[in-house]
Amino acid sequence: MLGKFILEQRKKLNLAQEFLASKISVSRPTYNQIELNERDLTISEAKKLADIFGIDFNDFIQGKDASATTEIKKIAKKLKEEKPEMRISVPQKNLKKFKEVLLYVLSKVGGKPNVGEAVIYKLLYFIDFDFYEKFEEQLIGATYIKNHYGPTPIEFKAVVEDMIKNGEIVKVEEKYFNYPQRKYLPVREPDLTKLKDARELRHIDEVIARLGDKNAIELSEYSHEDTPWLVAKENQPLDYEAVFYRTPKTSVRNYDKQD
Repeated sequence: MLGKFILEQRKKLNLAQEFLASKISVSRPTYNQIELNERDLTISEAKKLADIFGIDFNDFIQGKDASATTEIKKIAKKLKEEKPEMRISVPQKNLKKFKEVLLYVLSKVGGKPNVGEAVIYKLLYFIDFDFYEKFEEQLIGATYIKNHYGPTPIEFKAVVEDMIKNGEIVKVEEKYFNYPQRKYLPVREPDLTKLKDARELRHIDEVIARLGDKNAIELSEYSHEDTPWLVAKENQPLDYEAVFYRTPKTSVRNYDKQD
């Protein structure tokens, strides 16, 4: 709602309601109604507020903070410029490891009512990208594509089809709050020897503990706040290097201690 956006911009600039009310020639109670979404802005009032906040008028009426958009563009440009000098080389994908990590995740949360295919996508994404931010190493190293619902691992479909064929998992079609839900349940135990060390297993457990109770909508919204998703183009791969530009909201690395 536009009123909430206006309130956020006013607080960001530490401005009083009385000040903004005077600038758009209304009383403070009337201005307060605007922030409470009880009164619509006129075009003239909206243009004045957009100018005060330093936001393009079209961005303002859509509730977009131009400064955030500009920062995302700067990060995307920086990543593109630094691509030839990547922090580390990305190792080739380990599909066998992908299978065992998936089996382990399914053994932990696959039976939960909130965990369908979309939730698994996001858990795998955060397992991969959080590990890369923490340790600057790949865990699975899958490729994730940006789409409307959040990061999607492109290897997932082929891996799952192979595992179903081999009797390692089963696919179950259910409903979650009357919405269709595709679930996968493990048939065999995961082979944890495919993990490089105990650090990887500990990391997977941490991600599951932190995010495993969230539903698909909650995880989708959370992933949409993550820098790798924000700077990627639609239907294009997310860049692992973008984790080093994360905001405190999604960052998992303590840079003061590690750097």
